[in-house]
This record gives sequence, C-alpha cells and structure tokens, in this order.
Amino acid sequence: MKPFLRAGAAPLLLAGLLMLMACQGPTPGTPVVSQPSALIENKGSDTLVNLALAWAETYQAQNPHVRISVTGGGSGTGLAALINGTVDIANASRPIKQEELERAKADGIEPVEFIVARDAIAIIVNPNNPVERLSIDQLSDIYSGKINNWREVGGEDRPIVRLSRETNSGTHVYFLEHVLRKGNKEDRTLFSTDTLLLPSSEGISAEIRQNPNAIGYDGLGYVTEDLKVVAVAKDPAGPFIMPSAETVNAKTYPIARDLYMYTPGEPQGEVARYLAWILSPQAQAIVTELGFVPIVP
Repeated sequence: MKPFLRAGAAPLLLAGLLMLMACQGPTPGTPVVSQPSALIENKGSDTLVNLALAWAETYQAQNPHVRISVTGGGSGTGLAALINGTVDIANASRPIKQEELERAKADGIEPVEFIVARDAIAIIVNPNNPVERLSIDQLSDIYSGKINNWREVGGEDRPIVRLSRETNSGTHVYFLEHVLRKGNKEDRTLFSTDTLLLPSSEGISAEIRQNPNAIGYDGLGYVTEDLKVVAVAKDPAGPFIMPSAETVNAKTYPIARDLYMYTPGEPQGEVARYLAWILSPQAQAIVTELGFVPIVP
C-alpha cells in the first residue's frame, strides 16, 4: 500500500521538520545570514530610477536590516501603484495630477509629496547636426509637426525625426505641458503623429547616436558626452542657455523641474527614516554625482 498524506498533514509534517532543524541549530561551518527585517517597495519614474537605485544601494549598505526594491516603468505607473496600495514610495518626474489625487482619496489614500532632487530636460541631437540652439517656440513647432526640416531652424536640408518618451512617462507629460503647450493650460497642442515614442531615456540616446536627423529630450543625468546638447531660450531673441546645475538653480534654463517621491499618507518607521536620509547631505551628494541637481547643498 502506498503511503499517503491526509489534507492538512503536509503542513504539520513541515512544521515538525522546521522545529527539529531549529532545535539542532545551524550545521557547523555554515554561515548565519542576517535576513532583512524591513522591505520598502519603490516604483515609478524612469528618470529617477538610476538615482533611486544608487540611494537604495548606499542606504542598504548602511542599514542591512532594510531591503529596498526599486523598479521603473514611468511616473504614471508608480503613481498608479501608489493608488492601488502596492508600493511604499512612488517616484515621479512630474507632480501628481488632480485626477490621480482624487482617485487616491476615493480609495482612502492621502498622498504626501517630497521634492527629492531637481532636473533639467536637455534637448539632444546627433553630434553631426550643426544646429546649436533652439527656442521654446521652435521646439513646440518641431514636435507638433509645424517644422519638419532642419533647414527651417538653421540646419541642413534633412527631415526631422522626432523622438519622445512614451505617454506614461512624467518627462513626456512635462515636455507636452511646458514645451509644446508652453505652460498654457488652455492649449491643446499634441505631439505630431509621426513622433517615435521610446520606452526609456537610454532608447532615445541610442537612436540619436545612430541617426543624424533625430532630435530628442532626456533628463540631464542621462546625457553622455557622445551626444550634442542644444542651448534653449524661452524667448526667440534669447538668451540661449545650456542646461546645468548652475542654470537650473539660477532659474535661467527654461526646461527645468522638480523630481518627486510620494507616500500613501505620512511616512512611518523605516520609510520615514529612508526619506529623511534622502534629504540629507550624504544622499544629495549622490544626486550631484549622477548629474542631477541637489536640493540640499
């Protein structure tokens, strides 16, 4: 007769084995591993993801009892997870929208906002593109499809290939509202239908490296030396300003923004301690190292 386990017998057997192993103690020579006692789920903005990963790695090294899980997916994805109650911290490269706030409150969640760094959105082109500067008006006309050839803005007779982040990206939303629509809430200008939507900042950079006709935008922390950055002016007459920590803090570069973390209510315990550390000089030094703009000197 084959042996069998009645329903409920397997858990009892497992519990017995675990108790026996506990009584025996660890096998001689086996290292005892300390398990994290706190888990922080952190999700959202792809602009912030590298910075959030660097913060998490440093903090975990100093606090081995804490594990921080960091994933991207875009600001909209992070804020949706916050509303759904599946994350402790949502990263966003734009402020939470009114409709998101209302959905959260309808579910009994009161999002709390923390500004954790600042960023400039750099306009980037292929190094072989002779265009050195563009105004906000010109950028709006390029991305909305009114300008389609580089010669219209002082370049060569070449078609413009427009690159953008996907619609769930906070950077996409910010660029739409503050560049295409120039900050006018009544404006309904949209991206040209032939704009190539890419899922990551790295994807935009890779396409620009190989396409001399392309134009894109990225957070300053993602711009590498093999890309050409274009000076930008708020007014067509100038001045034309290059993005940097100095021009962001001086408020002279016209496409700059705050970067955010949101919690579902006032943070408590390890989440509160982690956010307090992010606002400390040690964590803000990492902001500078990664090419963003710190909010704390």
